[in-house]
Amino acid sequence: MKASPTLASNLQMVLTDLIELHLQAKQAHWNIVGTNFRDLHLQLDEIIASVRQFADDTAERMRALHALPDGRSHTVAADTRLDEIAGGLISTKDAVKLVTARLERTVQTMRDVQNEGADDDWGDWPRSQKRPPRRRPRLTPGPRRTREN
Repeated sequence: MKASPTLASNLQMVLTDLIELHLQAKQAHWNIVGTNFRDLHLQLDEIIASVRQFADDTAERMRALHALPDGRSHTVAADTRLDEIAGGLISTKDAVKLVTARLERTVQTMRDVQNEGADDDWGDWPRSQKRPPRRRPRLTPGPRRTREN
Protein backbone atom coordinates (compact mmCIF):
# COMPACT_ATOMS: atom_id res chain seq x y z
CA MET A 1 0.00 0.00 0.00
CA LYS A 2 1.19 3.48 -0.82
CA ALA A 3 0.23 6.52 1.25
CA SER A 4 -1.88 9.14 -0.45
CA PRO A 5 -0.36 12.64 -0.50
CA THR A 6 -2.80 13.65 2.26
CA LEU A 7 -1.85 10.73 4.48
CA ALA A 8 1.88 11.31 3.91
CA SER A 9 1.47 15.01 4.76
CA ASN A 10 -0.56 14.22 7.87
CA LEU A 11 1.97 11.69 9.14
CA GLN A 12 4.73 14.25 8.50
CA MET A 13 2.85 16.78 10.67
CA VAL A 14 2.69 14.25 13.49
CA LEU A 15 6.37 13.39 13.07
CA THR A 16 7.38 17.05 13.14
CA ASP A 17 5.55 17.70 16.40
CA LEU A 18 6.91 14.52 17.99
CA ILE A 19 10.48 15.50 17.15
CA GLU A 20 9.92 19.02 18.49
CA LEU A 21 8.27 17.64 21.63
CA HIS A 22 11.31 15.44 22.23
CA LEU A 23 13.67 18.40 21.86
CA GLN A 24 11.64 20.72 24.06
CA ALA A 25 11.19 18.12 26.80
CA LYS A 26 14.94 17.55 26.73
CA GLN A 27 15.53 21.31 27.03
CA ALA A 28 13.28 21.39 30.10
CA HIS A 29 14.97 18.25 31.47
CA TRP A 30 18.40 19.88 31.32
CA ASN A 31 17.32 23.18 32.86
CA ILE A 32 14.81 22.42 35.62
CA VAL A 33 15.40 23.69 39.14
CA GLY A 34 13.35 23.63 42.31
CA THR A 35 11.19 21.42 44.44
CA ASN A 36 11.00 17.77 43.40
CA PHE A 37 13.80 18.28 40.89
CA ARG A 38 14.91 14.65 40.86
CA ASP A 39 11.41 13.19 40.48
CA LEU A 40 10.58 15.50 37.59
CA HIS A 41 13.99 14.95 36.00
CA LEU A 42 13.39 11.19 35.97
CA GLN A 43 9.80 11.58 34.77
CA LEU A 44 10.97 13.72 31.86
CA ASP A 45 13.48 11.00 30.95
CA GLU A 46 10.60 8.54 30.61
CA ILE A 47 8.50 10.96 28.55
CA ILE A 48 11.45 11.73 26.27
CA ALA A 49 12.16 8.04 25.67
CA SER A 50 8.51 7.38 24.81
CA VAL A 51 8.26 10.37 22.47
CA ARG A 52 11.44 9.32 20.66
CA GLN A 53 9.99 5.85 20.16
CA PHE A 54 6.69 7.28 18.90
CA ALA A 55 8.59 9.47 16.42
CA ASP A 56 10.59 6.48 15.22
CA ASP A 57 7.43 4.38 14.87
CA THR A 58 5.78 7.17 12.88
CA ALA A 59 8.76 7.57 10.54
CA GLU A 60 8.98 3.82 10.01
CA ARG A 61 5.25 3.69 9.29
CA MET A 62 5.74 6.42 6.71
CA ARG A 63 8.49 4.42 5.00
CA ALA A 64 6.33 1.29 5.05
CA LEU A 65 3.75 3.37 3.15
CA HIS A 66 6.41 4.65 0.71
CA ALA A 67 6.30 8.17 2.16
CA LEU A 68 9.48 10.09 2.98
CA PRO A 69 9.83 11.24 6.60
CA ASP A 70 11.70 14.52 7.03
CA GLY A 71 13.22 15.04 10.47
CA ARG A 72 15.78 17.67 9.50
CA SER A 73 16.12 20.51 11.97
CA HIS A 74 15.04 23.24 9.55
CA THR A 75 11.92 21.25 8.62
CA VAL A 76 10.98 20.70 12.24
CA ALA A 77 11.61 24.36 13.17
CA ALA A 78 9.56 25.62 10.22
CA ASP A 79 6.63 23.22 10.47
CA THR A 80 6.02 22.43 14.14
CA ARG A 81 2.80 23.58 15.73
CA LEU A 82 4.35 23.64 19.21
CA ASP A 83 5.15 26.97 20.82
CA GLU A 84 8.84 27.63 21.34
CA ILE A 85 10.21 26.98 24.81
CA ALA A 86 12.25 29.78 26.39
CA GLY A 87 15.91 29.30 27.19
CA GLY A 88 17.37 29.46 30.67
CA LEU A 89 16.40 27.87 33.95
CA ILE A 90 12.86 26.56 34.36
CA SER A 91 11.20 25.98 37.72
CA THR A 92 9.77 22.51 38.24
CA LYS A 93 6.28 24.05 38.45
CA ASP A 94 6.70 25.86 35.11
CA ALA A 95 8.33 22.82 33.50
CA VAL A 96 5.29 20.68 34.31
CA LYS A 97 2.97 23.29 32.76
CA LEU A 98 5.18 23.75 29.67
CA VAL A 99 5.67 20.06 28.94
CA THR A 100 2.01 19.24 29.62
CA ALA A 101 0.88 21.96 27.20
CA ARG A 102 3.22 20.60 24.52
CA LEU A 103 2.07 17.03 25.09
CA GLU A 104 -1.54 18.18 24.73
CA ARG A 105 -0.73 20.11 21.54
CA THR A 106 1.04 17.12 20.02
CA VAL A 107 -1.95 14.90 20.79
CA GLN A 108 -4.21 17.54 19.25
CA THR A 109 -2.15 17.40 16.04
CA MET A 110 -2.67 13.63 15.95
CA ARG A 111 -6.41 14.05 16.43
CA ASP A 112 -6.65 16.80 13.83
CA VAL A 113 -4.87 14.87 11.10
CA GLN A 114 -6.68 11.64 11.86
CA ASN A 115 -10.04 13.41 11.63
CA GLU A 116 -8.98 15.20 8.44
CA GLY A 117 -7.78 11.97 6.85
CA ALA A 118 -10.73 9.85 7.93
CA ASP A 119 -11.42 8.95 4.29
CA ASP A 120 -7.83 7.84 3.75
CA ASP A 121 -6.76 4.35 4.60
CA TRP A 122 -5.18 4.89 8.00
CA GLY A 123 -5.25 1.20 8.65
CA ASP A 124 -4.83 0.57 12.33
CA TRP A 125 -2.46 3.51 12.98
CA PRO A 126 -1.97 4.79 15.70
CA ARG A 127 -3.68 1.96 17.55
CA SER A 128 -1.07 -0.40 16.14
CA GLN A 129 1.62 1.60 17.93
CA LYS A 130 0.45 0.40 21.33
CA ARG A 131 2.94 -1.81 23.03
CA PRO A 132 2.21 -4.42 25.66
CA PRO A 133 2.66 -3.07 29.18
CA ARG A 134 6.10 -3.50 30.61
CA ARG A 135 6.31 -5.86 33.53
CA ARG A 136 7.22 -3.99 36.65
CA PRO A 137 9.66 -5.61 39.06
CA ARG A 138 8.08 -7.07 42.15
CA LEU A 139 8.62 -4.91 45.18
CA THR A 140 7.95 -7.72 47.61
CA PRO A 141 9.19 -11.27 47.28
CA GLY A 142 6.58 -13.68 45.99
CA PRO A 143 6.27 -17.34 46.77
CA ARG A 144 9.34 -19.28 45.96
CA ARG A 145 8.92 -21.37 42.82
CA THR A 146 10.20 -24.87 42.52
CA ARG A 147 10.14 -27.31 39.63
CA GLU A 148 6.95 -28.81 41.02
CA ASN A 149 5.12 -25.43 40.94
